Amino acid sequence: MNNMTRVDLIPCQQDNNKWHMTPVLRLMISALVIIGLRQAVVVILAMPSFILPAPLDVFDRLIQRHDVLLKHTLVTAQEIVLGLLLGLAMGLFFALQMLLSNPIKRWLLPILIASQAVPVFAIAPVLMLWLGYGMASKIVMTALIIFFPVTTCCYDGLRNTPTGYLDLAQTMGATRWQMLRHIQFPASLPTLASGIRVAVVIAPIGAVAGEWVGSSEGLGYLMLQANARMLIDEMFAALLILSALSVSLYFVTDKLLKKLIPWEV
Repeated sequence: MNNMTRVDLIPCQQDNNKWHMTPVLRLMISALVIIGLRQAVVVILAMPSFILPAPLDVFDRLIQRHDVLLKHTLVTAQEIVLGLLLGLAMGLFFALQMLLSNPIKRWLLPILIASQAVPVFAIAPVLMLWLGYGMASKIVMTALIIFFPVTTCCYDGLRNTPTGYLDLAQTMGATRWQMLRHIQFPASLPTLASGIRVAVVIAPIGAVAGEWVGSSEGLGYLMLQANARMLIDEMFAALLILSALSVSLYFVTDKLLKKLIPWEV
């Protein structure tokens, strides 16, 4: 009787897993619902296109200007990815410095906290003056905006390693570098992964803010130009692409982190 019951339960579990929706599918359904509601609002309230263009008008603009939109999307995507790599490298470096040296931690930690009180738009003109209106200033802007969450998450993960592991390694004669490499750094990866996920979400803000202050290409530049010429549907098309780019980057990063850190909860 117990065997029959167990056999009957297995197909039910398989059926439940069969109809389980993935996060991407849930996101697509939510996006379709939002688009449908927005189309209904435009039709019912008779909103003029220069205030709130209908989703169909935005999609038409996407098709008509796909070549221009693709060109600017590639520029912004490069700025985001390169800024993420630079910000991640800086965050890891300074987190290790704070862990290994208490004097550096006492001097650097207040600077990190104070840096978050300065608005991004206040830094952008200075970066444009120093680095020019090219891609370099946008990459640095992106790196600066993600620098704090990556550094703090990595530092918290490194210093919160279970002391039992460290005591055991020290008893076995492990060096400081061996403990850092084989115990502390692997133990900090789940916390660092959380910081990377936050960084991926906010990185486009730095790139687009830099393009708004001064640039000749990129989605931020295209949105400014479209707004100046009252091409609101093109501005929303660029905004839609930027949102899709950010969401895609997040899901790709999340998938890679889960593969690289299989023990993460």
